[in-house]
Amino acid sequence: MADQTKQKELYEKDKRYVWHHMKPYQNDQNPMVIERAKGAWITDVEGNDYLDGMSGLWCVNAGYGRDELVDVAAEQLRQMPFHPLSNSHVPAIELAEKLNEWLKGDYRMFFSNSGSEANETAFKIARQYHYQNGEPGRYKFISRYRAYHGNTLGALSATGQAQRKFRYEPLLPGFIHVHAPDEYRAPDGQSFEEWSLACARMMEETIVWERPETVAGVIMEPIITGGGILIPHPDYVKEVERICNKYGVLLINDEVICGFGRTGENFGYQNYGIEPDIVTMAKGITSGYLPLAATAVKQKYYDVFKTTDESDHFRQVNTFGGNPAACKLALKNLEIMEKENLVARANELGSRIRQSIEPLTAEPHIGHIRQQGLLIGIELVKDKQAKTPASKEMVGGIIAACKAKGLIVGKNADTVADYNNVLTLAPPLSMTDEDCDLIIETLQSVLKDTAIVAQ
Repeated sequence: MADQTKQKELYEKDKRYVWHHMKPYQNDQNPMVIERAKGAWITDVEGNDYLDGMSGLWCVNAGYGRDELVDVAAEQLRQMPFHPLSNSHVPAIELAEKLNEWLKGDYRMFFSNSGSEANETAFKIARQYHYQNGEPGRYKFISRYRAYHGNTLGALSATGQAQRKFRYEPLLPGFIHVHAPDEYRAPDGQSFEEWSLACARMMEETIVWERPETVAGVIMEPIITGGGILIPHPDYVKEVERICNKYGVLLINDEVICGFGRTGENFGYQNYGIEPDIVTMAKGITSGYLPLAATAVKQKYYDVFKTTDESDHFRQVNTFGGNPAACKLALKNLEIMEKENLVARANELGSRIRQSIEPLTAEPHIGHIRQQGLLIGIELVKDKQAKTPASKEMVGGIIAACKAKGLIVGKNADTVADYNNVLTLAPPLSMTDEDCDLIIETLQSVLKDTAIVAQ
């Protein structure tokens, strides 16, 4: 779009009509208005091109501009644009079967629209399951500090980020938070493995102190993403699974970001050899092309709902959950990911970026670099010895410098006070080798620029 008058009109209308997500009020600054996208690249109305290092919002896994995804959705819209899943339709059946293949398990799928809804659904299913399984007192959920699980009241209650919840409280009762192991900030004198197992023991103690017969589930991302890319020790994940099994607590695995190849496996939990009771998913299921989410429940838990009592069925409806076009598109999306081997590609490209930028840890302001697949976190610090988090000015300056060089990177925004200091990258799994090189070159250039990092 070259017409400057039209650009000015768009900026003015945006400021007048649009309420932006997660953005502080800025009347003196125009927003970035995106007009088109292709591959890993986005273009704004001024004609500026940027490599989208965050896949939109951690979701455009297969990349932008996939005509085959658009075509299959359009075909389904012409054939049958909508029908609720109080009945059924062919795309939902086929997608449920395909998701089981990816999960490598035996799960029932409840379709909804977003990650928040998928987690909200999981909480309700878990509570109702325990009630109908003869343990009606199980209603509490344990999650971790720094984790994010969604915006709805239940999902926000599970979220362990105080800044996200501030001024929306009080939230729902029954949600309890415990420490998540952070390799970089393990206590002095403890190895990461020791600290991880200590965190698992805290979780077990919490279940015992709360009384196991009151605890319905534990919800966790296999890797805490929006809270700063906190990658767990494998022993921790296995220990949490053991604890849940010991006390009859359902393990709910939030794969909204980690799923669909992002971590170098179909789903993030598959890096750790566990088998969750419930798996929630969204975002990459359609590569962001249409809204869709799913809550996958192990068949043995679904069986408790298979009775004739009038109150035993799951009494929830989502008007657009499992929309036929979204399901059909998701099927095609998974087909593309398999055909192009994008899950393995995430490992290949992520490892290349990690190895190339690892020397940056010698810089005084780089505290820690962590990576799993195409999830990358770079923790910025003001004082390396004290591990004091970097200022918001430094973080903002680095993000702006990357943007000026044509790369969009993110950060863990509005999470925990004073700990919003982690640069995040989650580029499309389909990006090219040249795209990967640009990310590496930009990070190396910007993170060594003393004028930027001295802020």
